[in-house]
Amino acid sequence: MKKKYKNSGFTLIELSIGLTVMVVIGVAIAGLQYIISKSQVAVYNGSLKVEYANSNVSALVREIRTSRNGDNGAYVIESATNTSLTFYSDIDADGKTERVRYFMNGTSLMKGVIKPSGNPITYPPANEQLRSVADSIQNGATPVFSYYNKNWPTDAINNPMSSPVNLSAIRMVKIYLRVNTITNDSIHDYVMDSAAMIRTLKDNL
Repeated sequence: MKKKYKNSGFTLIELSIGLTVMVVIGVAIAGLQYIISKSQVAVYNGSLKVEYANSNVSALVREIRTSRNGDNGAYVIESATNTSLTFYSDIDADGKTERVRYFMNGTSLMKGVIKPSGNPITYPPANEQLRSVADSIQNGATPVFSYYNKNWPTDAINNPMSSPVNLSAIRMVKIYLRVNTITNDSIHDYVMDSAAMIRTLKDNL
């Protein structure tokens, strides 16, 4: 009697199915790794932007606190709106007062600096040096800059001051930024909320 041997190998169809499954699993793993790595890069870039913005907002607060009249006799604050602030301050401690302008440009907070020059002293707009100090700002309709008079916090009705702002009445400036590299993701916004009292005007109460 002939012995029957059971075929324990794989058929071509079984091998094809197995390879297909392995390819699908491999593609899925690669896709998952891509998503994870992309997410990690976004988180890393976001943290860098937050650190950069934090550092520059701290500098802004110091500059506002030490603001003073321009070397040409200009008043401490030149202009003040919800999205921009122009003032005079010796930001580099060289004994000369720079004209400093912070303003929104899209989703970036920009800084413009003009050094005094000439005799009599002027601040030529063409000499303004610009750079970005905070990116990916998602404030929406929330003001970047808010202004408070000498009666704050007792007077909560007239503070923050309404637009157009009376420049001579400003005593404190509040800076508010919501930073997020992803739009429409308010849950993960990083909020920066700082305030600076103008020291040179503090005594003029």
